[in-house]
Amino acid sequence: MKARFMKYILMGMMGVICLTANAQQNDITFKTHFFTAKEAVDYAMQNAVQVKNALLDIKIQEQTNKGYTAEALPQINGTVNLTDYLSIPTQLVPAEFIGGTPGTYFPIKFGTKYSGTYGANLQQIIFDGQVFVGLQARKTAMKNAELAAEVTKEQIKTNVYKIYYQLAVAKRQIGTFDANISNYEKLLHDTKEIYKNGFAEKLDVDKVQVQLSNLETQKLQAQNQIDAGKEGLKFLMNIPQHDQIILTDTLSDEEIKSNILDENYNYQDRKDFQELETAIELGKYNIKRYQLSKLPTLSFSANFNQNAQRNTFTFFKGSEPWYTTSFMSVNLSIPIFDGGTRNSNIATARLNLMKYNNQLDQLKSSIDNDVAQSRLNMKTALITMDSQKKNVDLAESVYNSTKLKYEQGVGSNQEISTAQADLVMAQNNYYSSLYDAIIAKINYLTAAGKL
Repeated sequence: MKARFMKYILMGMMGVICLTANAQQNDITFKTHFFTAKEAVDYAMQNAVQVKNALLDIKIQEQTNKGYTAEALPQINGTVNLTDYLSIPTQLVPAEFIGGTPGTYFPIKFGTKYSGTYGANLQQIIFDGQVFVGLQARKTAMKNAELAAEVTKEQIKTNVYKIYYQLAVAKRQIGTFDANISNYEKLLHDTKEIYKNGFAEKLDVDKVQVQLSNLETQKLQAQNQIDAGKEGLKFLMNIPQHDQIILTDTLSDEEIKSNILDENYNYQDRKDFQELETAIELGKYNIKRYQLSKLPTLSFSANFNQNAQRNTFTFFKGSEPWYTTSFMSVNLSIPIFDGGTRNSNIATARLNLMKYNNQLDQLKSSIDNDVAQSRLNMKTALITMDSQKKNVDLAESVYNSTKLKYEQGVGSNQEISTAQADLVMAQNNYYSSLYDAIIAKINYLTAAGKL
């Protein structure tokens, strides 16, 4: 197996260790999942934690947009107030008002023990540039959140396909291991018989035994890596680690070669490119928002209140009057001086927009490079795969001819052992080329935005 499996293997193995310990203490229901490659991707699109969080970001943006809308709608608030003056406020009045000495003051308590007020207030924005820009940007902001989710999905899809098809190739390789082990077991048996009859040396027997043991070890290592790779795939798909997964798709040379794209591609096919474009649009809205913050704001307000004063708590008896106060007003707020904050915000927003545009140019170059490099890698991988397949066919032909000579008694043990070892090596090289070819194809489709 390739080293690229390691990060998924480690994640999977950590999960297995933890869950194995828990399984000893809890009654766990095990479930078996059967997946084609497409079904595995579809499952990940519904259950992967990264995808779930990306979809939650869309819902968060929806609520943010509702907040922008709410700012432009009328704001109505009701108020109710009841006050109990434990000590009625004292006021000082000129003493001459009540016949006292001029220049002196007389303390008098004004008011009632209880006062009550209830009413409603309405506020409506007539013009606020920042609020209106927020309304205009809602659609773009939502599109940006949706594209961010699509980028996350594309990343998950790419990783699921890579692991799935690598495991599909590994499954084929296990079958080849089994066939070769069977051949080596027969060769070992025949060599032992020849040795008993005095036509071979003990060294010949030992060499075959070593080759058989090495092959069995390779199979065990490959199987362990497959199991660990499945654990990594379950982690990526958010499948409980104690569940089992069975991958039903196979992978052939013809499937790898199929659906190869032409050399044309479009930047717009990349979700990350579209996401960055919407980020640029939002950057433009941000500049506009700060520019409009320099303009006056205009709003309308209306107020209705009823109030009453009582020396006894008789507000709810209805025998004493309530007094009405109401008004309407138009409010104009004119920015005059803020110490340069608005200009600083505008300058910062413009610089951020420049960064976004630079990133877009860089992304174009990156896409061009990714497509060109991945296309070259794919072509090289396919040529190598075909070459290694021919080597396997040739090694099989040599092995079959050598085996026939050996069975007819005209070939040596060394010849058949060497032919068998060459065949195993050719097969391993072929499966390695399959790994490289499928990864190269997926990378190419991803780079072109066509996966």
